[in-house]
Amino acid sequence: MLRFLTAGESHGPELTAIVEGLPSRLPIRSALIDEQLRRRQQGHGRGGRMRIESDRVEITSGLRFGLTLGTPLTMRIRNRDWENWKTKMAVEGDPPPEAKPVTKPRPGHADLAGVLKYNHDDVRNVLERSSARNTATLVAVGSVARQLLAPFGIRIFSHVVEIGGVEAKKFPKTLEQIPDAAESSTVRCADPEAAEKMVEAIDQARREGNTLGGVFEVVALGVPPGLGSYAHPDRRLDGRLAGALMSIQAIKGVEVGLGFTAARLPGSEVHDEIGYDPEKGYTRDTNHAGGIEGGVSNGQPVVVRAAMKPIPTLYKPLRSVDIHSKELFQASVERSDTCAVPAAAVVGEAMVAWVLAFCFREKFSGDSFEEVEAQYRAYMEMVSRR
Repeated sequence: MLRFLTAGESHGPELTAIVEGLPSRLPIRSALIDEQLRRRQQGHGRGGRMRIESDRVEITSGLRFGLTLGTPLTMRIRNRDWENWKTKMAVEGDPPPEAKPVTKPRPGHADLAGVLKYNHDDVRNVLERSSARNTATLVAVGSVARQLLAPFGIRIFSHVVEIGGVEAKKFPKTLEQIPDAAESSTVRCADPEAAEKMVEAIDQARREGNTLGGVFEVVALGVPPGLGSYAHPDRRLDGRLAGALMSIQAIKGVEVGLGFTAARLPGSEVHDEIGYDPEKGYTRDTNHAGGIEGGVSNGQPVVVRAAMKPIPTLYKPLRSVDIHSKELFQASVERSDTCAVPAAAVVGEAMVAWVLAFCFREKFSGDSFEEVEAQYRAYMEMVSRR
């Protein structure tokens, strides 16, 4: 079974991720992981942390001469800012005088809930781990998943469709054209006119000391039919995707295909009619279901959208209460972005890649890449004859 575990604090020495369940002899390139980490750090509206960190992965186990060993793959990403935090984030010893506790929880963060749950008297003990800095490990893990899926023709990309109320409406004619259009935009929007307005909205929010959220879409092409299951609720592909995307910091809503729009339309305008072509097999003229029916991939592109709330750290802070004195204060200000929707889209890609890889391994097992490949080919041949 494919699974992963991450660890690390935002200003600690490093972030760590362990991936277990990869077949042996799978080619893995750290340069491809670094490229995804770079993409995560881009986007108009990012804050000062992105000028400090330049993330690169170091693989310390599970790989030899570029091929997986079938054993746990360990990755670490060093925090360059650790040099400035060695004393205040020391692993051992008594707290030094300069390590003053943070006592003012920020509205919208995990601060207060975490303090109450773990009985902390310093909010920093919560915010260091709950920080979106830790999405770097998710992107690294997702990049490994991409490299598992790529040999089977599965391609994953994203694009931003809304920021601060500005919606993208003019998209390229085909899904395949969206990635290039999105990557050429500083807000990762494939609609140039909307992208320009998004940049203006972000700049205005920055001047006002405010933040903006938005919506991004993740698309997976080449997904074979049969991933997931209708047999049990916890094996549904759409349920797993929704859970994975909602696990990303600041994501407050997920939809598949038409999503909430489907609730406002009659069934005749929602469901995808089925056709058959002797050469292509089963066909669809529409993909309102987002490539998933009954919790199972149906061979169409998998399309999901996620809504990101505005980042809760504001340069014009909201009111909060000191957890020690109980006095009203303006919430603490940590270094923050104005808008991180373009970056969140990259994290969303990673989570979609991970879920698809998980379901892929669930269906096509085997201890070596060759075994997985043989199972995949046999299954696809069987499907083509149906």
